[in-house]
Amino acid sequence: MNELRDLATSRRGFLGLAAGGLATAALTAPAPAQTVRSSARIVILGAGAGGAAIANRLAARIEGARITIVDGRQQHWYQPGFTLIASGLRPASYSASSTGEWLPRSIEWIAEYAAEIDPEAQRVTTTGGTRLDYDYLIVATGLTLDWDAIEGFSLDMVGQDGIGAHYASPEAAAATWREMDRYTDRGGVAHIGRPATEMKCAGAPLKYAFLTDDRARSKGTRGDCQIIYAAHAGSLFGVPIVNEKVRMLFDDRGIDVRYSHVLRALDAERKIATYDTPGGPVELGYDFINVIPPQRAPQVVRDSGLSWADRWTDQGWIEVDMHTLRHARYPNVFGIGDINGVPKGKTAASVKWHLPVVEDHLVSELAGREGTRRFDGYTSCPLITRVGRAMLIEFDYNDNLVPSFPGVIAPLEELWISWLMKEVALKATYNAMLRGRA
Repeated sequence: MNELRDLATSRRGFLGLAAGGLATAALTAPAPAQTVRSSARIVILGAGAGGAAIANRLAARIEGARITIVDGRQQHWYQPGFTLIASGLRPASYSASSTGEWLPRSIEWIAEYAAEIDPEAQRVTTTGGTRLDYDYLIVATGLTLDWDAIEGFSLDMVGQDGIGAHYASPEAAAATWREMDRYTDRGGVAHIGRPATEMKCAGAPLKYAFLTDDRARSKGTRGDCQIIYAAHAGSLFGVPIVNEKVRMLFDDRGIDVRYSHVLRALDAERKIATYDTPGGPVELGYDFINVIPPQRAPQVVRDSGLSWADRWTDQGWIEVDMHTLRHARYPNVFGIGDINGVPKGKTAASVKWHLPVVEDHLVSELAGREGTRRFDGYTSCPLITRVGRAMLIEFDYNDNLVPSFPGVIAPLEELWISWLMKEVALKATYNAMLRGRA
């Protein structure tokens, strides 16, 4: 272990370690699992990270099933790369690929969106009018960015007059970088924050605040920049020990935190952002702002009757058991990814741990036995704190830190190793997950 730790602390050593050690551990395919025969009709909604990955895994495990995936998107987005694009570290093309290249040939892909989900009739109807009866439904639609909830904002503003929105798309992330680059050349006031809803990769706004600070420092303009972080509540991060670490780092970097500030409106002509606060609306001027809107389940899911009735009612996440990811009222429905109404787990790393759980319970049922796998809330946030440094934050439902490489990567230290895990190893692991091999 001491030799491994010494090796990991040198740059040259880690490159070999990432190529042949840590990355290999992350990418190694599991031993082939036993297959089952079934004529079950399985419909998967969504061909993003969760949908493509579970399609590959089920195609390899079930012989004779009719597996259909429904998604109108022709382009697949590697969304963990958006922050890198918005910081000038990668081009927009880094996160874009073709949806079809990730799907197994043995399944049917209907390149349309779901228009209606009827869990009572066990049927999905697509926007093109195709009706799909199912025995099992896997909801992996992801979530919807509610841009209309920000009064005065529209996506055609991105890349102009100091406005960014790096969650929107690879191209929007690149346009956000151009505005952040101009801002850190000139100085002024920057606004970065997050919505009050549940959201995917809740650490991304924090990363972007750190990277904006770092870019200004590298240009020698940090003294001309006021970076405001609008926290939606009274903390910066949901895990208390991580919250305290981020608070200390923000204090050290001079990032101005405004707690309980939720973006409500934008006046692009006056360059004024309006925030809802406990004391009423507050107007703040900006020279650069990165807009991240409220996030909700797609409307087709919210209209389906699959959502929780007594929690997240304004957001519509589906009512699954937090450990089995099986729907509480419709046992032939499972959820994967951001759409799940669970306390934690809206990251691509969480999807990686959703997959074996859903696979186990569905395949076990087809084989006439009970599944045993459980999801413990695993969420990972490679929290970039400057170019070349990051903290690899991993935690579970109980806010316990659950490091994957204890003794090698300290989760609350700013390390070059953690940076490489984000910049180098993560995409390879993600691609292997899409293929069903991680």
